[in-house]
Amino acid sequence: QVQLVESGGGLVQPGGSVELSCAASGRTSSPYVMAWFRQAPGKERECVGGKTWSGSSAYYGDSGKGRFTISRDNAKNTLYLRMNDLKPEDTGVYYCAATYGRTLSPDRTQYDYWGPGTQVTVSS
Repeated sequence: QVQLVESGGGLVQPGGSVELSCAASGRTSSPYVMAWFRQAPGKERECVGGKTWSGSSAYYGDSGKGRFTISRDNAKNTLYLRMNDLKPEDTGVYYCAATYGRTLSPDRTQYDYWGPGTQVTVSS
């Protein structure tokens, strides 16, 4: 199993930037896909994007294309989400997720491990 813990959330002004981190521990020696999801109040959890173990493949949801960048540092077992030009509609709880033995997917049911989430609020 792998344990995931997100950090870096908070209150951000519209147009601002923030970087989230997701630290993995436990079964980190095996290749695993990692992804970011977010859930706004009253809405379903949606995939922001993700990366494969090697980093050679990445996926970005429509909401963050051109504004969000996902990176990972396998030596530190950490996944990052850099968000620029934030908008009020980016407000939500951001979750890190991981899975083994599957391809990168925006489908949340494909992920077996989840962090507790970190709140990002975009407001002036």
